[in-house]
Amino acid sequence: MSTAKLRETIHEYLSEAQSDSHEVQQKALQALASITRVSPQNRSLLAQTYGGIPALLALSKSISPMIQTLSLSVLFNLSLNPNLKQSLADMETINHLNSIILSPTSPPESTKLASSLICSLAMLDKNKAKFGVAGTIPLLIHAISDPCNAAAHHLLSTLAELVQFHGNCTLAVRAGAIPVLIHVVESSDGEDLSGTSLAVLGLLSKFDEGLNALKKTEQIVSSMVEVLKGRCMLSKEGAAEILVRLFDESEGCLADALNLPEFLTVLADISVRGSAKAREMTAQLLRKTMEANLVSYSDGSHMLLQW
Repeated sequence: MSTAKLRETIHEYLSEAQSDSHEVQQKALQALASITRVSPQNRSLLAQTYGGIPALLALSKSISPMIQTLSLSVLFNLSLNPNLKQSLADMETINHLNSIILSPTSPPESTKLASSLICSLAMLDKNKAKFGVAGTIPLLIHAISDPCNAAAHHLLSTLAELVQFHGNCTLAVRAGAIPVLIHVVESSDGEDLSGTSLAVLGLLSKFDEGLNALKKTEQIVSSMVEVLKGRCMLSKEGAAEILVRLFDESEGCLADALNLPEFLTVLADISVRGSAKAREMTAQLLRKTMEANLVSYSDGSHMLLQW
């Protein structure tokens, strides 16, 4: 199909999407979602259509869950084009996405799509600060703290993208992200939620605010060792990476670990059966325990390392 014909077709679908007929709206939005799902060109053509993006944003505020979901799907598809991320991330759109996440009456699918759209837009580093200013970070943390939230995995992935910006990390720590994430790790039945939560904690620990908050968390070392004893390799990688950073900054955390009788046995098991990253992190942890033992021995104090 020629570009001119595509433009005409997209314009027709967009006009029908604004029809008074719910059925016509639904079919038009389904068509737009389909043609923009895999075609960067179609995304650009829709974005270039006069009034296209404002119309989709208006439709995403529909009281109809189906119309809202379909329009958010189209907006998400548009956000996959790198050149559209900045223009899509205006404050009106961000505030609307925030309101969907905040509302307890939002359909789960809409919450998932709103979160995914934020995550996609935040992949452009220039947009990360916008979401921080708009108050997205505490909203995400509040939503994640709800154990019944069906969109938890999407919300966690979005938070992981946003906290890679230092300013957003500070906002997350101040909003209570660390106790919320640790609670998810300790109580989640889903290994993917635990693994993603630990990935976010690992990102927070790269900055002083996050690392200091982790060090002050009660029983943080024993919590991470419990994760190392679990089955999910992604979680083990995250927990081991966090322990490496804690040991670098706190002799007390290292001593707490060595006082756990199962700690060295768990490390030995992961060093043999873990993933490449887990084995790498474990090697660093074992090296730090050996160094601590040598220092303790040379000082004439009680040996920490006991096999």
